[in-house]
Amino acid sequence: MSLRRMLLLVGLLAAGALTALTAPAVPAQTPARRPAATPALYWPTDPFWATRAPDTVVVDIETTRGPITVVLRRAWAPRGVDRAYNLARAGYFDDSRFYRVVDGFVAQFGLAGDPTIARLWSEQPLPPDPRRTSNVRGTVTFAQFKPDDRTTNLFINLSDNPRLDALGFAPIGRVIKGMAVADRLYAGYGERPMAAANTARLYGQANAFLDAKYPKLDRIRKVTVRAR
Repeated sequence: MSLRRMLLLVGLLAAGALTALTAPAVPAQTPARRPAATPALYWPTDPFWATRAPDTVVVDIETTRGPITVVLRRAWAPRGVDRAYNLARAGYFDDSRFYRVVDGFVAQFGLAGDPTIARLWSEQPLPPDPRRTSNVRGTVTFAQFKPDDRTTNLFINLSDNPRLDALGFAPIGRVIKGMAVADRLYAGYGERPMAAANTARLYGQANAFLDAKYPKLDRIRKVTVRAR
């Protein structure tokens, strides 16, 4: 998949259409095997990423607003859960931002703080998972332009969003503790951090850009994974 489909917006805008943000077409190339000292996040072909997630995974998300706990359910979306599980245990989400928060709709995250990692993983699409449950309040779902271009971007549904069901958005889990925290995530910037004019800087600078231009965005400090 080209880097021309980045961040994979879930936004149903006022006109009711999905919008995708485009990023600079910078190819990401990795050899088949990595040196032992190279972190797996820089090597998406490493066997680390083929690890199957447990059937149920508890994920603790430490944010600047407080803790959020999510249960991932592999029966809902096995490919999506495997990806989220492996990204979380590799530290992909640590020190990243809730870069798109729309009151009463979604709180979106999943752009790595390191722009090299963010660009690299934007080139690692997932095959689709059939939707097996609805996008109700509290469910966690991969953002997408279409079902076969999910990569790393996720959102928490802040309300029931049945319109996303018909578009093939497959939830992978649900918040079991901390929805009040999710509701308090800073939403003052709305869609602005994802404006098309920002794309090159988002992927060229990641956290540095977001922190400079959108300093009130809430942060993910650390994600901890525990099998249940």
